[in-house]
Amino acid sequence: MISLPIILSFTTSLAAAAGLSNASLKNYVNSLELDYSFNPVKEAYWTDLPHHRRTPFALSPDGTRAFLAYLDNSETDVHIQRVDPQTFAAVGSAVTVKGGKEAGGLVAHNDGFALLTNEALPSGTADAPAGSTPVPVLYRYTEGEQTFKTFLGGPGVHESDGLSAAPDLNGDLVYSEKAGLYGAYFVVTDYSGWAEGHFGDSVQYVSTNGSLETLPESSAWGCSHNTGIAFEAADAVPFASICAEDQGDIWLNTNNRGMDLSGVKISNENTTNGAGGESMGGMSGSYSNLARFQGEDSYIFSWVSRGAVDLYENTWMGKGYVASSNRTNGRNVAIATFSDKQTMAGEQASSVVGAKDGDSQVNWLTTGTADCSNAHVATFDGSNALVTWEQIEKPQCDNIAMGCQGAFSGSHFQLVNKGEKVGQPIQSMDTYVAGDMVTMTDGRICWPYVNMTWRLDGTAGQYGSLPSSTTKQISFACMNIAGAADASSSATVSSSAISLGSVVPSRVETTAAVISNSSAPSKIPASVPFLVSSGAMSSSTSSIKVARKTHTKAYSSALSTLATSATTFSTAVRVSSTSSVTVKETVSALASAADNKGEICEVQYIYE
Repeated sequence: MISLPIILSFTTSLAAAAGLSNASLKNYVNSLELDYSFNPVKEAYWTDLPHHRRTPFALSPDGTRAFLAYLDNSETDVHIQRVDPQTFAAVGSAVTVKGGKEAGGLVAHNDGFALLTNEALPSGTADAPAGSTPVPVLYRYTEGEQTFKTFLGGPGVHESDGLSAAPDLNGDLVYSEKAGLYGAYFVVTDYSGWAEGHFGDSVQYVSTNGSLETLPESSAWGCSHNTGIAFEAADAVPFASICAEDQGDIWLNTNNRGMDLSGVKISNENTTNGAGGESMGGMSGSYSNLARFQGEDSYIFSWVSRGAVDLYENTWMGKGYVASSNRTNGRNVAIATFSDKQTMAGEQASSVVGAKDGDSQVNWLTTGTADCSNAHVATFDGSNALVTWEQIEKPQCDNIAMGCQGAFSGSHFQLVNKGEKVGQPIQSMDTYVAGDMVTMTDGRICWPYVNMTWRLDGTAGQYGSLPSSTTKQISFACMNIAGAADASSSATVSSSAISLGSVVPSRVETTAAVISNSSAPSKIPASVPFLVSSGAMSSSTSSIKVARKTHTKAYSSALSTLATSATTFSTAVRVSSTSSVTVKETVSALASAADNKGEICEVQYIYE
């Protein structure tokens, strides 16, 4: 029996308890050189206030290929550039989809990509929309060559419901390997049929061979005047979907794809002139608003809202529907969580006519008089999420249901664990979210943006007061939850070897590798987060049990042991008769962070 060092690393667990720090954020400024010029600003509906023009970003399942799509500065042709997922530099030359009018959604595969865009039909096409109005289309490319092209609107698509076009695509594209389907959700306007001249939205599914599937879960027309959608893949159709419509509500409409009482009402929102406060990004928005927790069937949604008071009957919609007035001048950030793709955690929004309070169920991340916009969310793992938004401290909000203007006061990044804020948000004046937030294979969340001086104090576009410019460089930013722990002296126990007493030499196993050498590494890799148990950690203990949710019995047993033995981690785990690991965070915080991390039930971190 000899005494051997054991190094314990609680990086991921304690990061969730401590929150984010400035060390959590890393920037790759101007890392990607573009082959073509790109205009990073898109003017908003109605107000012409500046929005980030979306650059869709996606990572292949094996983590070896990333892709970024962007609209040419001419506003015709979409370019798709392969990106190194480590350095965020270009790999090879861009693939160009000629005629594309918007980069509306991107899926990365191990051998290529799929792109959602919109384009005008060839001149002379029968039953085409007037004025070369573009229609939605899905492209699949394999190793740089077009595999298929499938129209999602226009002639021959849902003819009995009315033919549709997509002048403002404002949509998203996802893919489910388990379902074997692409899902596209986008804004449409009909040019024939009962809805001719009106705006709605459509959900379409396409198989891996390019066939447009006519499924009950598809929809030709869903939410009216919809300029805000959220979409996320599920293991089977229908995929998870949310819409912000022009009658005053935000709906979880996975099951009905519409805006009626059979859906789940997430929020009451004032709507005027077809807008609802750009709750999900407005023009060029509708990405990274709904995210699935890694390895789970649960979801988180983020949006901005002015709140809702003084509910009154919406006579146009009929009995059971209400409209509301704004509670605040500026918008605040809210989140909602869902136990599955059709079930919201907590209560629905009120539909009681005459109610003074129409937002009591909302889970607010911010409160106050500042205006928040451009909210997005992505998940680190099975319980932790990153929510981000932009802020104006002293906003000028001239339009009741549109955006606000004023001096930009920074992008904010907030860690959320199981629907609750963790720590305080960090702030950056030179980092923005202008494309999809993607969870990388190492657990980071990364996204593209343009390195520029971002202004929100004037209008954009041809007649705007803000100068317009183009770029041929894209930057990336990554948030690492482990960075929060690394920045805190109490968050990682790895500075020196800790003796566990007299133990028998044994093997060393982790989920990533087998380590067997004469000296222990400085700490167990951050990619192997774990919850240590139990009260039996004595001088004769020869293994450390690691409980995960996928092993329910072991997980429950470990939590029970910790909960009954102590209220803090330091008293629950003794590493010798004279020393202990001093950690302030509670067992419940550690358990939440370690939740949903893998399938290992017991691991021996014993160094030979």
